[in-house]
Amino acid sequence: MMKQWMILYAVLLPLSLAAATEADHTPLQKKYAESGVAAAFVAGADWFPLPAYTDREAWAGLFGDAAAQVIRGGEKALGYSWQHIPASAYLAYEREGNRAPMESIDKKNRRNLMALLLAELAEGKGRFLPQLADGVWFAAEQTSWVLSAHLPCQRSRRSLPDAREQLIDLGSARTGALVALVWHFFAAEFDRIDPSISAAVERAVKRNILDPYLDEAEREANWWMGKTKKKRHLSNWTPWCVSDVSLAFLLMERDQTRLDAAMRLSTEAVDAWLGDISQDGACEEGPTYWGQAAGKLLDLLQIWKDASGGRFDLMDDARFRRMGDYISRAYIGDGWMVNFADADARQPGAPSLIWRYGRATGSRELMDFGLYLSADVQKGRFSTPGLVMGDGYRALACVRCRPALARQVDSLNRKVAQSSFAEVCSGLRESVPATTWYPETQVCMLRGAGDWFLAAKGGFNDECHNHNDVGSCILFAGNRPVLVDAGVGTYTRTTFSKDRYTLWTMQAGWHNLPLPGGVEQPHGSKYKASDLRCDEKNGLFSLELSAAYPDTAGILSLRRTYRLSMKGRPSLNVTDAYALKARRAADRTCFLVQGEVLLPGEPYGGRPVAAGTLLILVEDGPVIRMRYPAQLTPSVEVKELEDKKLSSPWGPCLRRIVLWSAPDAPLKGAYSYRFEPVDDIRGRN
Repeated sequence: MMKQWMILYAVLLPLSLAAATEADHTPLQKKYAESGVAAAFVAGADWFPLPAYTDREAWAGLFGDAAAQVIRGGEKALGYSWQHIPASAYLAYEREGNRAPMESIDKKNRRNLMALLLAELAEGKGRFLPQLADGVWFAAEQTSWVLSAHLPCQRSRRSLPDAREQLIDLGSARTGALVALVWHFFAAEFDRIDPSISAAVERAVKRNILDPYLDEAEREANWWMGKTKKKRHLSNWTPWCVSDVSLAFLLMERDQTRLDAAMRLSTEAVDAWLGDISQDGACEEGPTYWGQAAGKLLDLLQIWKDASGGRFDLMDDARFRRMGDYISRAYIGDGWMVNFADADARQPGAPSLIWRYGRATGSRELMDFGLYLSADVQKGRFSTPGLVMGDGYRALACVRCRPALARQVDSLNRKVAQSSFAEVCSGLRESVPATTWYPETQVCMLRGAGDWFLAAKGGFNDECHNHNDVGSCILFAGNRPVLVDAGVGTYTRTTFSKDRYTLWTMQAGWHNLPLPGGVEQPHGSKYKASDLRCDEKNGLFSLELSAAYPDTAGILSLRRTYRLSMKGRPSLNVTDAYALKARRAADRTCFLVQGEVLLPGEPYGGRPVAAGTLLILVEDGPVIRMRYPAQLTPSVEVKELEDKKLSSPWGPCLRRIVLWSAPDAPLKGAYSYRFEPVDDIRGRN
């Protein structure tokens, strides 16, 4: 009976979520339209929720014992020479597909400006003001703040900034918000040096951010606003850009009519994004982008709440809480994340952001997760998280919440003294459910016996940051990777071009998937999963994959079933039941692993590996036996990882296990694979 209820739940929950969306598909616009809310946003108002620069006592209380480190960071920036970005650095993207020459310079300039901002707020002696003035003056003189990879959206379609046009991207929005914050705190100090500094900053922010945001002629270039002639799927760009642009408007715009227009556009854009993404709370782009998607939504809502004196408040929205809890559920352990699509395998997120999100939405689970990530395993205690340095607003939000966060960290350390570090850490994860099912995004996460963790997905092959991976999975045993998703390499021009799927990391054959007749899944929204069933109690996830392959594959049916042992001895069974119209070639099933693989007949522990089995020697983890059907022939291919973004989590190589059928295998049948631990041996014989 339980199984039938879980299947019914999997069918009905998407319908209930859709009904909720139909009833409240414009939450931000509705809140803004409430009596008195729009009028609460006043152009030129002094609303920012941190003290004035001159309030030294308040800043000392906020920074606390972190002030010394922040000041040291500013001292390093005192000798920094602001770097001009040459034309060749922009054109490197166009000529070679290389984003790094331009972006590395831009990042250095922005990071040093942020370090100086924080250091002057922490010290308050004026020592960093001359270099700050140089930094914002330099920024004001730049033709554009847009990243080279995004400049082809301009009318010239080139990667060199065209001074005749200004558009807004992630880079320009982020720089604009940071420059606006520096101006907010130090405009009066700059005026004492020379009023031309503040005037130049105001002109630059107006030219690069405020005007193009209101310019209807830039709607196609600013596609993330959701107002293009041809509808485009919106991504993390929308909350990211809107958050930073809104901050610039609310800090610097003095014309009420223009501010009102910007606010209306912002509510419409974010509502359009919320309508594009799933309602179940999962981040389609993966955990790496959670900070730029849900995290930036949090920043935006907090900015609007503060700027409106609390009138604009949606922090108790149940959907926004689900969006926050996702990052906790996607955490496997020991820094590993569920990394479908372009997400990184090891990037749990900023503890302070996660904690802030939990506090804002009332999620104890999320607050505890932020504290959990603050654990210093080497020292056996908790440390107050450092400031987030990649984002101006977020760095100051960290300063704002630091006293409260520090008090909770101190409380945890007192608990450690009374019990044990491991016990306190474990307690911070007690509220996380063992299983989570996102029915609309079609991602299932199961933690079973022996702390084995399975994540499997359905979906379709045109998701944001898509890989052709419908039906794929990852498997961890005791926080060690067994079956993996490689992720994505360093972004280049190819990554987001028509040639994206020439990259091996995007292809179905490099995921944990069947290839019936040797046919791979293609890219396209019509290639998708169907008839999904999730029985969380019994560790079962099943889906029909025939529609994920082209018609030319001749697949009548292809049902993949995952069954994770939830009690007793850990194991995972994977079954592919298939029926083909005709056979084009041999079937292949692929599994991607990090560890060394031993084939039948190869020695292990003084004996040969048995027929019908493989051994996966998990790095720093258990030995996993993989049983496979006797009619299949195994092979192993080593993939050298030369890209640092791939080798960083995985090491020098990954290995692909391929199980081959006979060329004349039956047109109907099933292949079953079983993964189980051999023993707890850590050494290698």
